[in-house]
Amino acid sequence: MGSTAIIAAIDKELAKLQNVRAMLLKKEKAANARKKSASSSAAKKNTRRRLTPAGRERIAAAQRKRWAAARRAARA
Repeated sequence: MGSTAIIAAIDKELAKLQNVRAMLLKKEKAANARKKSASSSAAKKNTRRRLTPAGRERIAAAQRKRWAAARRAARA
């Protein structure tokens, strides 16, 4: 086997290794992106939604209306 054939075989093997390395880097970047999006969505899940006083009053009024209807139904 001549030195040219050996060099060609080495170049071929290097090209394969570089392709594998590129694929692994893509997978790693995708995994990191998923971790980032998961952590940001986890941070969003931890934030609590707040009711405004007006919203709280609307809910209370609706509940009072339901209680009154239930009392009327119980008396009848």
